[in-house]
Order: sequence, then C-alpha cells, then structure tokens
Amino acid sequence: MALIWMRIFFIIVCALVGIQLGGVYGTISGADFTLIGMGIGIAGAIIVIILEMFMRRVSVTGLSAAVFGLIFGLIMAVLLSFALNMIPMTETLRSSLRVILMLVFCYLGMIIAMRGKDEFNLVIPYVRLTRQDVGTELIILDTSVIIDGRIADISQTKFIEGKFIIPRFVLKELQQIADSKDSLKRNRGRRGLDILNKIQKNPHIDVRIHEEDFAEPAEVDAKLIKLANVLNAKIFTNDYNLSKVAEIQGIKVLNINELANALKPIVLPGEVLEVKVIKEGKEYNQGIGYLDDGTMIVVENGRHLLGKTVQTTVTSVLQTTAGRMIFTKPANGRKTSK
Repeated sequence: MALIWMRIFFIIVCALVGIQLGGVYGTISGADFTLIGMGIGIAGAIIVIILEMFMRRVSVTGLSAAVFGLIFGLIMAVLLSFALNMIPMTETLRSSLRVILMLVFCYLGMIIAMRGKDEFNLVIPYVRLTRQDVGTELIILDTSVIIDGRIADISQTKFIEGKFIIPRFVLKELQQIADSKDSLKRNRGRRGLDILNKIQKNPHIDVRIHEEDFAEPAEVDAKLIKLANVLNAKIFTNDYNLSKVAEIQGIKVLNINELANALKPIVLPGEVLEVKVIKEGKEYNQGIGYLDDGTMIVVENGRHLLGKTVQTTVTSVLQTTAGRMIFTKPANGRKTSK
C-alpha cells in the first residue's frame, strides 16, 4: 500500500514539474504549454513506474555489481582516452574513438561484473550486511539438518552460537519435498517446515533468510558450498558426502551425526551391558540389539537369544562412518529375561 501512495505522489510531483516547465516555455514562445507540460510529466512518471515494476527481479547484489562494472569500465575508457592524445589523429576521429571506447568498456565492465557478482563480496555491501559484528559466526543450515529436527533442541541448549542462515533455494527444496506425491517424502518435508517454524519462533535464536540464489551450479549442495565461500560461513548438515566435499574445499562443517556420536557413552572391553536381542545378525549365529541412543550391539553366539534381554560382556568397539558398533558376548552366569 505504501508503494502505491509513493507512486501516486511521484506522478503528482512530475505533473507539477511539467506544468512549471510548460509555463516557462510558454512565456518564451508566447503560447500556452501548461497542459502539454502536465501531460508530458504524467506520461514520463508512468514510464518510470513501469520500468521500476519491470526491475523488481533485479537483486541488490546484481545492481551493485552492475554499478561497480560501469564505474570500472568508465575508468578504463578514460585512461585509454589519455593514451589516444599521444597518437596523432584528427579531433573528429579521436572523439569518435573515445565514444566507442566508453561504450565498449562500460558494456564489458557491467557484463563481467554481473557474471562474477558472487565474487564481489568485498565491494558489494549487501553480502556483508549480516556480518556487521565480526565476532558473530554465520551458520548455513542444510535441508537434511532441518528435516532431521535435532537442530531445534541443540539450539535451545545454547551450545551453538551464531546466526543461522537459511538460503532461499533450501526453502524451495524443502517446499518441493513437502509437496511430493510420495507420502514419506511429504511427511519429511512438512516436518522440516514445522522445525523451521519452531526455530524462527525461538527468541534466543537469530535466523535470517538469505534471498540470493545462484544461476550456476544447479545442485543444492554445490550452491551451499558456494554460498559458504561467499559469506565465509559454516555449513550445518548431517549429509556425509556434503561434509567431505565441503571440507576438501576448506569450508568448516558442523555435522550433527558426528556430534551425536561424540556424545554417546564410552564403553570399554570387559564392561557389562544389558541388551534385548531383537533380530539376527549378518554373520553366523549373531544377534543384534540396540542401546537407547541407537548404538548397535552385536551379540556373538546370540541368535538363540532372540526376544530376550540378556547381560552381555563387551569384547570390542568399532567406529564406522555410520556410527559406533559394540561387539559383545553373553556374560557367563548372567540371567536372561523375556
């Protein structure tokens, strides 16, 4: 509504200016140009408003890059114009070459700057607006960590400090998952939107939506890595492949699965664990159980104990990329229960 009133005010001002100029020219020529001036002012205002409406899709970053490229092109054209003064030629030819150089370099400067606008993070103010205070860390949330849901509880504990950045393309991917025809994907997407809403309502968490997108690359993971480079931010994810690719490119990664594994209780060989054997293992005569935190317990010679809770003795612990596995054997003399 405010924009509409501003446009109306702009049209009125342009009409008044047109009337004023029409009166000035009418005094000089002896004719009445008041109405003509008002019409030209209103028409000019409408044309400007139409151009403004077409420029809605132009981002602040793109506009800043274009202005920077234009200035750079003008500087290069002026420097080369000085060089032309050293070459003997007619003034007409020199003036023509100056105009050509200015047009060419301004165009090239704007195009190059627009193509590489994501790299101008030091000269485009918008990219750094969320980084006024250097001590504040920027953390970009991945789609997978939002759907996972544990980010809400971790943020509530205040173990992680910083501003959470949610890119617009991550929100778009989350919405596509929520609108999926697959019921499982649809439920996961809606869960992610609920978790995101919960995080935003938390007064202790600073969440920002980053509007900028990249035409290339098309993959969300690659966009996350590129945005982390531009903003000098960390990536919060539970995607193993994304974590490794980001680390290779020198980006700091907060992997929620690694955090969960680090918080699991440490067990040593010889300790006694109580576990319910719920299924057969892959190897011969093995039984499988789980601790409350999801850690897999492999019970050697435990196949005959299916459905029973048994006291077991830890023999070894294996750390894998998927998590921690504890190998045990039934404790001698321990009772089992159904």
